[in-house]
Amino acid sequence: MVHHHHHHLRGNHWRKGQALEEDEESQTLVVMDCGSSGYYKRTRPKLVSLLLLSLLSCVFVLAPHLFGSSSTFSLLYSPQDESEELSSDLNVIAPSVSSESNGTISCDRSAFRYDFCIMKGDVRTHSGSSSVFVYGSRYRISSIVEGDEEEKAGELQHEKVKPYTRKWETSVMDTIEEIDLISRKASAKKDHPCDVYHDVPAVFFSTGGYTGNVYHEFNDGILPLFITSQHLKKEVVFVISEYHNWWVMKYGDVLSHLSDYPPIDFKGDLRTHCFPEAIVGLRIHGDLTVDPSLMEGNKSIVDFRNVLDRAYWPRIKGLIEDEEREALENLSHSPQSETLLKIKQRVSKHLLQKPRLLILSRNGSRSITNQDLLVNMAEKMGFQVEILSPDRTTELAKIYRALNSSDVMIGVHGAAMTHFLFMRPGTVFIQVIPLGTVWAAETYYGEPARKLGLEYIDYKILPRESSLYDQYDENDPVLKNPSSVTKKGWQYTKSIYLDGQNVRLDLTRFRKHLVHAYKYTVSSARKSKPHHQSQ
Repeated sequence: MVHHHHHHLRGNHWRKGQALEEDEESQTLVVMDCGSSGYYKRTRPKLVSLLLLSLLSCVFVLAPHLFGSSSTFSLLYSPQDESEELSSDLNVIAPSVSSESNGTISCDRSAFRYDFCIMKGDVRTHSGSSSVFVYGSRYRISSIVEGDEEEKAGELQHEKVKPYTRKWETSVMDTIEEIDLISRKASAKKDHPCDVYHDVPAVFFSTGGYTGNVYHEFNDGILPLFITSQHLKKEVVFVISEYHNWWVMKYGDVLSHLSDYPPIDFKGDLRTHCFPEAIVGLRIHGDLTVDPSLMEGNKSIVDFRNVLDRAYWPRIKGLIEDEEREALENLSHSPQSETLLKIKQRVSKHLLQKPRLLILSRNGSRSITNQDLLVNMAEKMGFQVEILSPDRTTELAKIYRALNSSDVMIGVHGAAMTHFLFMRPGTVFIQVIPLGTVWAAETYYGEPARKLGLEYIDYKILPRESSLYDQYDENDPVLKNPSSVTKKGWQYTKSIYLDGQNVRLDLTRFRKHLVHAYKYTVSSARKSKPHHQSQ
């Protein structure tokens, strides 16, 4: 048996969504039978006392029928006897009225993107059945339920949740493993002993679905995880359904800044983990964003980016030190090492004075076919240009380092534009928008980039800048009215506009956007730039 000593949860209060079911070990209420005459024979009180006591007894017996359901009458014993409902707000859950462990499950299913449940009390995992149990508190009086089959079987409440943030998208949700949340009587936990004790809450979520696509990894997973757990100040254990080792390794630096404890593979770890509370499901505020009005302390997307900064800086620092060490070693083997070092220092100083432009380059569809001409134009304008072609194996810290030290980023609409999150607020993001992608480009990247504080520029290409111009008649709806084509469905959008289109920029037309980016960068105060991550 393992005990994990954690700090106790502070300030994490939630509303209860329904009446509390009670366990059979709770204290009971003594009821006087108004039809019994034995009481009178033994005590022989005065007539008035007898009448008052008899009346009081009958009130207690008849109360369930007079004031509540004829089948259920729950008497709660709690220092704070309140049972407020879960907030109707789609994203905010109001503070709880009681911190008492009560064995309840409260769920909010009103949000469009997610379901969200909270289990309070003695929470225990059972990964073999994909279940999480919560056992009732013995400090509360039992509920009397007549004819309830689930109650007879020991279940007080049963909820089912798929902890993934694309609830509306049936096709992908059908692939997500469902978790059973079950509330049972306290007496039943003797058959479900703990193997590992934790004294901090758990957050259950899935890394299934579209995991593998960087946009979805951030939008459906990492950002909602920040939104859901940041108020716990790292005193939380992440329990992952559909666990992937590569995902944990890829985002390990970020996870370690959201939790002080290693994540648990829900299906792979067969031990019973016990928690004082569990959150099942993640909250999401929108596409790649954080709504401060819904966050404790008005946390925003900038705060999320600060988490990324802290997460990746140790690795970036190590990369810089390795490069400097290697450079010095190479110079030491040259008879002109001192001269070369001075030249390098002068060149580096000169380059640092130039605005840095990073082009996120695509190798497949939606690539810029005249990218070399774009680079030449930008360099003549005064930019120091870097080309980055990340793939699924590229270390995120290296991508973060490149973008964090850049003043301008250019990229064609696609999942890689998610990396605008790595840009410093106040820098410039130019998104090249191919035909048929205007709505997605604005919704998924344009609006979120503005919320991060970037100077966002959208460059909508003309039909003649698209490779589709050579494949279709100029009056074809594919070129003339892309929205009429995308309305036909995702497969049309994907096959024609996403997988079948490249871009050849009209550099004369594009130049004015690049000039704006250059002037904006030069005129902006750059003293806030964190030089420690620049090279």
